[in-house]
Parts: sequence; structure tokens; C-alpha cells
Amino acid sequence: MMKRYGILFCLLTLTLLFSATAQAVDVKVGGEFYAGGMYLDKTTLKKDTATDGPSTAFYFQRLRVNAGLIVVPGLSLITRFDVMERAWGASRSVPATALDTMSAGTRAENENIAFDWLFVMYDSPVGRWRVGYMTDGAWGTVFMDTSTPRGKIAWSYHAPNWMYTIQVVKMAENSRTAVNPATASDLDGDKYCMAFRYNWKNVEAGILLGLGRDAIKRPGMAPDNGYRALYNNFMPYFKAQIGPVKLQSEVVYFMGKLRDYEEDALGRDVQLSTLTAWLDAQADLGRFYMGGTFAYTSGDDPGTTEKAEGDVIRNNGGRDWNPCLIMWNQDLNYWVGAVAGHNAAAQSGPMYNAWFFQVRGGVKPIDKLDIMASVSYANADKKPTANWIYNDYGYEVDLTATYKITNNLSYMLGAGYLFTGKYYRGESDSNSVSNDFLVLNKLTLTF
Repeated sequence: MMKRYGILFCLLTLTLLFSATAQAVDVKVGGEFYAGGMYLDKTTLKKDTATDGPSTAFYFQRLRVNAGLIVVPGLSLITRFDVMERAWGASRSVPATALDTMSAGTRAENENIAFDWLFVMYDSPVGRWRVGYMTDGAWGTVFMDTSTPRGKIAWSYHAPNWMYTIQVVKMAENSRTAVNPATASDLDGDKYCMAFRYNWKNVEAGILLGLGRDAIKRPGMAPDNGYRALYNNFMPYFKAQIGPVKLQSEVVYFMGKLRDYEEDALGRDVQLSTLTAWLDAQADLGRFYMGGTFAYTSGDDPGTTEKAEGDVIRNNGGRDWNPCLIMWNQDLNYWVGAVAGHNAAAQSGPMYNAWFFQVRGGVKPIDKLDIMASVSYANADKKPTANWIYNDYGYEVDLTATYKITNNLSYMLGAGYLFTGKYYRGESDSNSVSNDFLVLNKLTLTF
């Protein structure tokens, strides 16, 4: 009996607390839930080997909730968390410390609940201040964006047509703490950036200037022998609406030192000079639309050991950009993983070391239905080794249909077929590869 009274007392106390809080703080909640199913015919691109992958089929889901606590007008506490991001009925991930892709939590935490954002936002007379964990890695167009939560301090000022921002971002923290018994100092990764954007009529343009410093490998230990990275990046973009045609473009250039050794005897410095570019055009013709995409990410030439023309971490197409259902698709990469070829070749991660071309077209026979087809081709910019034979990644044909059930609920069904290129044969022409296809469906609720 006393236990029942105790539980009742706790419930009443919580109710009073939440009621009192609600009188002082306004709460805004939004988010997205999706549940999907995926079938992949082959989990490797190899043929006639002992390691040919089987097919795979499973269901998966995720709930993402955004919540804003408005303390007073102009002062808010913002948070975001993901809930039950997992494949149905699958084994849980082994608890680990490495962060999940595009998350501030581990994969095991995301399968339960993981918080990605927690920051204060204050609109002062001299601009907006945000301090805490929030999205980083997203600027300009969707290309080269990988929206990753990181701790940062951000200031921005919005005028009628202009926006300015200055940000300090903590990429990696390796100082000695209660949970990290480091024996050296200055092992962090930091990023500093400033950007501005201007809007006029049907055009938007901007540029971001960044400075990155990565000292994680600074201690002189084999096999790296102590170096740091120091580089700048320049990221101009524009968006324009010219009649029925929407144009978007972004160029990203990194320059500096990828490896700056503290002692010349430990190694030779490696210069960094990479280029990434994207151009997208789409014409809206009423019930019909058509468009095309060109993308380029420079690859590293294995013959120039003192210069990095490509770096998979810094110059890539980004995980937010999903041009195909198989090639460089985040759903496939996250839920299935890398689709391997020969000699460590793999269809994985965001686009890197590639020339990419796509044409697409679609029709909306009714307001709620959108049917789109695309044909894409990709070719490697550089062969990864001197013995690599071919450059072509292959062709992909995709067909998707999205039906808007209600204003907040939609269903997508898609199929993609990859005509696998000879790049995945690796270093031997005797290696065989196979084509692959995928079927994906997804139910999405927004609120």
C-alpha cells in the first residue's frame, strides 16, 4: 500500500513540475519518422570468387525529434535526438566509443536514443549567438554537405539581403580529461570559418572561408612519426531561378599542408591541393520536369607522394547528397555498408575521386504522385595504384515513385540497377564483376 502511495506521489510531483515549467517555457516540437524496407541483390560486386556476397533484405526505421524550449522571446534552448534507429529484429550493436555516422552518439546509442543537438540560441542586438552541440558541415547547396553534430560557437547577423557568420568548431578533443589519460598536449582538431550570403530577386550567392588545424597525429609515434595538418578552404556557391529553370552550383578548394612534420628527419611534408565542383540544373514544365547534374571530386595521384590532390575526408560529395539509389547513397551505406569489389575497391561512403554525370526526368500525373527516372555514369579521376587497370565505375538506372498520402505522410518506392564498371576489377583483368540491383521503399511521417 505504501508503495502505491509513493508511486502516486511521484506522479503528482512530476505533473506539478511539468505544469509549472509549461507556464514559464514554450515548447515547440517537430521531427520525422521513417520506416523502410531494402532488398540488395548482391552485397559485393565480385563474381566467381569465394567471397561473393549474398543478397540481403530487411526493414529499418528511425525517429528524429527536434525540440525548442523558448525561455523568453529571443532566448531558446534547442535539442534534437534520434530514437530506435535500427533494423527490425536485428542483433543490437556492440557498445563502443566511436561515434556513429553523422551523429554525436554511438551506433548502439542511436539504436536506443542518442542526443545530437543541445545548444542555447540568443538573439542579441548585435546578432544571433549559438553555443553548444549543433549541425556542422552544411553550407550553400546540398553538395559536399555532411550534416554532423559538433560542439561550436557560432555568431551570425541577418540583414534584409545579407547574412554574415563566424564560427569556431571543435572537431576533435584529445586533451587529458577524467576519461582520457593523455600523456601529451595540443592533440586537438579545430576549425575556424567565416561566411557571407547575399540574396537578390531570384538569385542567392555566398562564400565560406575556412581554416582547419588537425594535431591529432602530432606526437612522434610510428608509423606516422609526428605531424599536423594546416589548411584553408574556399567554398563559393550560387542558386538561381531563371524562368522555369533552377540552377545550382558550388566549388570547393582546399589548400595547405596535409602533413607538416615537426622534424624534417621524421618525414617529408605533404602539400594539400584538392578541387570539388558541382553543377545542377532542373526545368519545371508543369506536370513534367527534366534536369541534369555534373559533379567532380579530385582523387589523389599515387605517383605524387609529396602532394595530395585528393583527400577522402576533406573533399567529397557529402553524405547529405544522394544522387543515386546505389552509387553513393547514404541509406545503402549506413544500413548495408560498403559493397566491395576487388583489391579494396568498394562502392561506399560519399562520392570521392570521381567524375559524375546524370540526366533525369519526371512526371506528376496527379498532384500527389511524383515519378522520376534517371541515368547516371561515373568514372574515377585517378587510379588508386600504379597497377590499377580501369577507371569506369559504371552506369546506374534509377526509377522512383513518391506518393503523398497526406500533407505529413508520404510513401516512396524505388528501384536501381547498377551496370558495374571495370574499375571494380582492381589490379587484374582476370577478376570478374557482376551487376547489382536494389529495391527500396520508405514510409515517411513529418510533424
